[in-house]
Amino acid sequence: MSDPKLNLLSFNGKTRILHLTWFAFFLSFYVWFNHAPLMASIRDALDLTNQQVKALLILNVALTIPARIIIGILVDKYGPRRMYSSLLFFSSFLCFGFAVADDFETIALMRFLLGFVGAGFVIGIRMVSEWFPAKQVGVAEGIYGGWGNFGSAAAAMSLPALALYFGGDDGWRYAIAITGVLTLIYSFIYFFTVSDTPKGSTYFKPKKHGAMEVSSKGDFVLYLIMNIPMYAALAVLAWKLGPLNLSMLSEMATNTIYIVLAGTYLFQSLRIYHVNKHVFKSVVPEIDRYKFKQVAVLDLAYLVTFGSELAVVSMLPLFFMDTFEISQVTAGILASGYAFMNLIARPGGGFISDKFGRKKTLLVLLTGLTIGYFVMSKITSEWPLMLAVMATMACSFFVQAGEGAVFAMVPLVKRRLTGQVAGMAGAYGNVGAVTFLTVLSFVSPQIFFLVIAGSAVVTLIAVQLFMDEPEGSMAEVLPDGTVQMIEVT
Repeated sequence: MSDPKLNLLSFNGKTRILHLTWFAFFLSFYVWFNHAPLMASIRDALDLTNQQVKALLILNVALTIPARIIIGILVDKYGPRRMYSSLLFFSSFLCFGFAVADDFETIALMRFLLGFVGAGFVIGIRMVSEWFPAKQVGVAEGIYGGWGNFGSAAAAMSLPALALYFGGDDGWRYAIAITGVLTLIYSFIYFFTVSDTPKGSTYFKPKKHGAMEVSSKGDFVLYLIMNIPMYAALAVLAWKLGPLNLSMLSEMATNTIYIVLAGTYLFQSLRIYHVNKHVFKSVVPEIDRYKFKQVAVLDLAYLVTFGSELAVVSMLPLFFMDTFEISQVTAGILASGYAFMNLIARPGGGFISDKFGRKKTLLVLLTGLTIGYFVMSKITSEWPLMLAVMATMACSFFVQAGEGAVFAMVPLVKRRLTGQVAGMAGAYGNVGAVTFLTVLSFVSPQIFFLVIAGSAVVTLIAVQLFMDEPEGSMAEVLPDGTVQMIEVT
């Protein structure tokens, strides 16, 4: 754990865990976005309308919002080894269900449930933070997230060709089923080849379960406020699927969902109070304190970085295909350039954060992201195709480096809560995706890109005003009462 070197060519110790874990994330993304490059074939095979296609894009990222919160709680309690293996195992069968679906209702349900696989990201964040020290955690988390996120690019590049290889009207079904087979096999490989911590290290767990611990009354109120957008995003999805839009849900079903969401929020608020009622009675000891505003700002930053990536990855192949009138295979390969940048950009964002400061790095990258999406908003059929691809890749560099910068800081908030902090930030990424894709269902792609750029400006201001650079060390208490100091600089 104290070894200063990070040799990516090694397959021993912490580097071995990093490689095994980023590949687990790679497969989860490969499955999660296996539909995007095949959407034209799926649209034709099931005779879907444009609104139904857009509904599938939104459904794919909706369930990941609560899933990442739930998985964040479970991984802190049970450990990443068991949680990642279980998630991959069950997701493979949902993938098979999507591959054999014959109508819109079934395929929509399977796509909605497959959103749960996106929660795998949270698990790896906790695993990597257990194996790497603060001076390496940014680049390690960047490699994990970036190389794992490349799964969407791999899907865009390989699955259309695979579907073409099988041929016929069911070629896309075989291609998607193969991604499920790979995930099922790897669920067993991961379970039997990793451990939650290095030998002799302690896996710190939350003192209480069911909600994130906070340090003050103000943090308690902010926590309640920050939960609202997650439920609001799901309410927007219900509205989109309701009688006023796609009419997939009846008025009664839509209203029932609203009531359930409101009830769930109230129930969670009570759980938050139960876990944190001590802040109203006494001052939290210094050793247990942290600033929840750090979590809130990281949530917003991930909303605009990862949220926009999810949204753009979902729509880009079809955008290129329709704008430039090219084939599905060509559009998939060109659109993969956006996610391809994950290989270097996200690790790069983490590396720069480790070297030059977390806050400064995030500010610079958010500025570049804003400019990038503004440029993408100008893309039309009159552009040279390769210029559009270059603009897309340049923008994606700042998007994914920004993601790396966010998660270079997440493990440094409070070690025993890392899963929950990562879960909430990750959920906000999906809030952003649902929000941006909902906007896309009403406006042109050009306006869609401008909305993301505007959101980035708001986030940039929040980071400047409210984020603090991590300094010194954080304290955790071992089971025997001994205090362990963990460096964050």
